[in-house]
Amino acid sequence: MKVALGGTFDPVHDGHRALFERAFELGDVTVGLTSDELAPKTRNVDRYVRPYDERLADLERELGRFAEEHDRTFEVRELTEPTGIATEPQFDYLVVSPETRDGGELVNEVRRERGHEPLSVEVVDHVYAEDGAVISSTRIVEGEIDEHGNLTPERDGRSATR
Repeated sequence: MKVALGGTFDPVHDGHRALFERAFELGDVTVGLTSDELAPKTRNVDRYVRPYDERLADLERELGRFAEEHDRTFEVRELTEPTGIATEPQFDYLVVSPETRDGGELVNEVRRERGHEPLSVEVVDHVYAEDGAVISSTRIVEGEIDEHGNLTPERDGRSATR
């Protein structure tokens, strides 16, 4: 099976790792990583996003661990539009988080318009921080939590621009 998922992944955290785990359970994985131009457009909060090359290096390190553990392959491709790679015919599954479920439905609409079979959309539940709130990259860069959801009141966050 061929699995697609996408995101900005800045920084990678345990919520992302839950997505990766499910994706590699299902098959070989292709990850769409948002381009530097697209990344700010996909944010709900205005914040600095590290350059593509830095995010790519971190993402490939994470994916390599999962691929090895599950004896699967992976590829990372640049996303320049929100529906990205998942509209291509070769995929069977799309792995999403609860807040990107609607994007999965949009992907399937585009696939139907192009004459492709719809993807099976796998929704992976949120992972929660020790304070009971959802782990998110925004909370991490603001200095509230670390990548595992531990509270970090002594940390300074990352500014909206650099």
